[in-house]
Amino acid sequence: MLTSFHGKIAVSLALAGSGLALPTVATAQEEDSGPITISANAALTTDYRFRGVSLSGGDPAIQGGVDVAHESGFYVGTWASSIDGGDAYGEMEFDIYAGWSGDVSDGVAVDVGVLYYAYPTEELGLDTDYWEPYASVGFTLGPAEATVGAAYAFEQDSLGGDDNLYVYTDLGYALPSTPISLSAHLGYTDGALAPPFLAGSADDSGLDWSLGASVASGILEVGVAYVGVEGPSIDGFTDDAIVGTISASF
Repeated sequence: MLTSFHGKIAVSLALAGSGLALPTVATAQEEDSGPITISANAALTTDYRFRGVSLSGGDPAIQGGVDVAHESGFYVGTWASSIDGGDAYGEMEFDIYAGWSGDVSDGVAVDVGVLYYAYPTEELGLDTDYWEPYASVGFTLGPAEATVGAAYAFEQDSLGGDDNLYVYTDLGYALPSTPISLSAHLGYTDGALAPPFLAGSADDSGLDWSLGASVASGILEVGVAYVGVEGPSIDGFTDDAIVGTISASF
């Protein structure tokens, strides 16, 4: 599937170890209900990695989301994950997003929208929530897929008055006549959310990457990904990791 911030495309991002907010992704199956489509997903992952950085302290996380889409291409949705955020961020990330996605030509799709990251269980009364508009273009050629995208969190108090730019590319390949898919991800962060900066380095830019494989059967998908990130290696935070995920889509 084309990785997107739509629903984090929640389960596929978890499988790929990237994440788009949005974070974190098997595309949820959709029930035909006229012009409105409702889909949902749930996942258990061994480590919630957001752009290479663990938000669950290297521990397992429970995730899930719901999308409501109109046949015109407009959609809204929510996605949540357990995290290990301490008093400042609490134990849960809750995302709300809205946007438009659709084909612009044969094999070319566009997704644009805005995502709001919220941390409703934080205990210090700090301003931790932030906004992040995003856009991506996806290309499909037979069993191969590629996505290039960007997300920009403008200057906000929750980011220390700074901003953050994230650009990425995702590649996917479904092995013909098999339930197996392969994926690769490369991302670059510049700003307040840069992996080295979060790990205590003075460098406010950095790369993250992942290589993964998944097997799908019905509503279930099982995947594994090797996730790496540039900067100081902190165990359970920015160290390289092998992440396993099992997800269900409805």
